[in-house]
Amino acid sequence: MNGRMIARILGTVLLLLAGVLLLPLIVGLIYGESVRGFALTIALAAALGLTLLLCLKPKSTEIYAREGFTAVGLVWITMSLIGALPLVLNGDIPRYVDAVFEVTSGFTTTGASVVPDVEALSRSGMFWRIFTHWLGGMGVLVFVMAVMPLGGDRSMHIMRAEVPGPTVGKLVPRARKTAMILYLIYLGLTLLETVFLLFGGMSFYEALLHSFASAGTGGFSTRAASIGAFDSAYIETVIGVFLILFGTNFNLYYLILIGRAKDALKSEELHWYLGIIAFCVAAIAVGLRPIYGSVGTALRHAFFNVTTIVSTTGFGTEDFTKWPGYIQMLLICLMLIGGCAGSTGGGLKVSRLILLVKTAAADVRKMVRPRSVNRVSLDGQRVSRETTSAVYTFFALYMLILFGCTLLLSLDGHNFATGLSAAPDDFATCFTAALSCMSNIGPGMTAAIGPKGGFGFFSDFSKIVMSLTMLCGRLEIYAILILFLPSTWRKN
Repeated sequence: MNGRMIARILGTVLLLLAGVLLLPLIVGLIYGESVRGFALTIALAAALGLTLLLCLKPKSTEIYAREGFTAVGLVWITMSLIGALPLVLNGDIPRYVDAVFEVTSGFTTTGASVVPDVEALSRSGMFWRIFTHWLGGMGVLVFVMAVMPLGGDRSMHIMRAEVPGPTVGKLVPRARKTAMILYLIYLGLTLLETVFLLFGGMSFYEALLHSFASAGTGGFSTRAASIGAFDSAYIETVIGVFLILFGTNFNLYYLILIGRAKDALKSEELHWYLGIIAFCVAAIAVGLRPIYGSVGTALRHAFFNVTTIVSTTGFGTEDFTKWPGYIQMLLICLMLIGGCAGSTGGGLKVSRLILLVKTAAADVRKMVRPRSVNRVSLDGQRVSRETTSAVYTFFALYMLILFGCTLLLSLDGHNFATGLSAAPDDFATCFTAALSCMSNIGPGMTAAIGPKGGFGFFSDFSKIVMSLTMLCGRLEIYAILILFLPSTWRKN
């Protein structure tokens, strides 16, 4: 284990954190707010970062898989713990555990919130809270790689640990240039959405922040009623379209930029992704037609809520916990599936769903015809047995953590009352809260944690459990799991 190299990475990220905290500090100065909390946190992060860089210089900059996963896990935990300090010191979120939950939800692009009235937050606190979505969307260390070298060519191990999906490949020969390309595409789409939202009547401040949240598929909003506060079909359509774009594999945008649009449009994962969206929009609109009285309104609400759930963003316009049961079941399925590999979306990922379905079908055919050769392919390329085995392993771990989190939440003895008495072991609340955190979505499927609810009533124990679950979901389990393995910390 190259511990000094991990310390160097951690120190570099702490200096980056000190730098990006200057943005909300500037926002606070513009609006005449106290910025003491941001100033103190900047000083702390800079001091810790410089100490790690100057006192623990590595003899070798080599990074292998173990160092890559360990560094990513430690970086995200540290960012969440220190990133919560400004919100506490400035009084936006007085309790530290609540602030850690909120910032972890921000960095992991989950969008689950413990703040009952977001509009009461300071402008600087609100900016930082939502900007964490943008930082975490593409990956903190991917951003660091885009602006400075980390570990030479072996820094690809960092990208594999941080970028979601069953496989991660380089767009160009060098990992650093790959990171730069990804972030330039990410920044370009964010700015483009900001312009479109300005045309919809949003202020620059709100347009920019909602673009940050959309880009990271996070779901924090400047309004307590989320996107529903604007009551604009134009804004909902613009955000819905960009959520689809941010839930798409970013490698396809690179292919389009270099003139290989036909190759990008042949993507099997893209076809499944768009097909799932189209089917669910149509199926949900049929169920909403009697409720809203017109096809247009039904399609409007179906489109926005399908895009915000499948991209694992969690913006809200309507309280879907009051919709028919089969619609809620479809939305739960979308929560589990999530976006495409290589996107900023959470969930299992569409590519894994494809491989699970195809591998299961191949295994069934093999049982019926034992001598037949059944190969699994994706985009015309044969998928190795190692990859399909890894997908099954990931799915098993995903479900194990999901139900483990559900169990811990149900054992904590909460009262999930929302005006009426409710059992402390309310399975729907526990399960969809765990699913929300594991798939990095935000709202659950009961009134307590739905679009009109929040997570503030949970105990500190449950908030810590859910924070770790959010990190597991965003980093796809292994970067967090590896921190708890004794073998990780052995020298050899």
